[in-house]
Amino acid sequence: MWLFDADGKPACLLTSCVPVVDEHGTWQGTRGVCRDVTQARERDAALDRARNRERLLGDIVDAIRTQVEPARMLEEAARATAGALPADHCWILRTDSTGALAGIAQSVRPVESIPSEAVNAATNALELDTEEGVVAVESSGLRVLAAAARYHDALNGAICIARAPDAGPWDEDTTTLLEGVGDHLGIAIAQIESHEKLEELSRTDELTGLLNRRAFFSDIEQRLQVLTRRKRRAALFYIDLDNFKQVNDIHGHKRGDEALVALSHILVEGSRIGDLVSRLGGDEFAMWLEETDETAAVHKAEALFGAARALEEYSGGPDHPLGISVGIAVTDPDSREPLKSLIARSDGAMYMIKHGSKGSYAIAEPAASVSEAGA
Repeated sequence: MWLFDADGKPACLLTSCVPVVDEHGTWQGTRGVCRDVTQARERDAALDRARNRERLLGDIVDAIRTQVEPARMLEEAARATAGALPADHCWILRTDSTGALAGIAQSVRPVESIPSEAVNAATNALELDTEEGVVAVESSGLRVLAAAARYHDALNGAICIARAPDAGPWDEDTTTLLEGVGDHLGIAIAQIESHEKLEELSRTDELTGLLNRRAFFSDIEQRLQVLTRRKRRAALFYIDLDNFKQVNDIHGHKRGDEALVALSHILVEGSRIGDLVSRLGGDEFAMWLEETDETAAVHKAEALFGAARALEEYSGGPDHPLGISVGIAVTDPDSREPLKSLIARSDGAMYMIKHGSKGSYAIAEPAASVSEAGA
């Protein structure tokens, strides 16, 4: 029986009783004993809640771990958490290069449906109170509960849930569960970061940080298909250093590496958003310039040669100035030229300059002329 004790608190009594009758069998009353089992019942209820939390947390963690693709780990973490907890919204944040929590990395609903004020309030609360595992705030008509995600005690992300204020405050079970999700999310984010670093290393040149040959041509293959469909042009620049061998022979390979890095900076500074720059290997580089016709390619080449004069300080001697030779091939969307042919045209134009006067550029014959010549 549940009764109230003298302090007005609920108390659970386990009652055992028997009827009392007289010699004629007439009921006279009841005799029995009561034992207060309130604490035992509370312990059982707490144990049931703990088991439920462990089950839900296990389901969420299993959902994350079963994802083979690291990029989908956050998507699954948000989906599983939203399904396990009483929330209208769920979103995940990751830290940026400065260690600060950045924008939403994943959510179970479109990002536009989550008020930015609520996101900022939860983010600020976590960054100001980094020692706390979970923080609760109210903003933009939402109750927000946010849990920090850490790896090796360093903040690397957060998971947030939100619901309407009329749903009431967050209970202890939800808070504890979300904190557990945050702990496992920190490990998942660390795995994702490791995968991203390996992916970046597999795509970049170790010395210059530019795209390597494989990544460059893989990206161009996709770009070329899009340009063909949209009837747009682009230009492929093949760039080779002139008299680079003398730099290594006279000044050493360290100075040669410095010259390669200097050229990479010149190429990157001369590119735009959407352009690609690569070190193909040795002293050969390449650029892919979006939305570039032959006239624009010539202007780019002239500007590139002006900037490349800075390379002369690395020269092996006055008789062997360090410079560049450039071959340029402009795409023609009507020709449906394959990438292999585009590369051959650009490379051929570069070697024509390389084996001639050096220090200049050449525009390859149009793709149509190449096709006709091959026919």
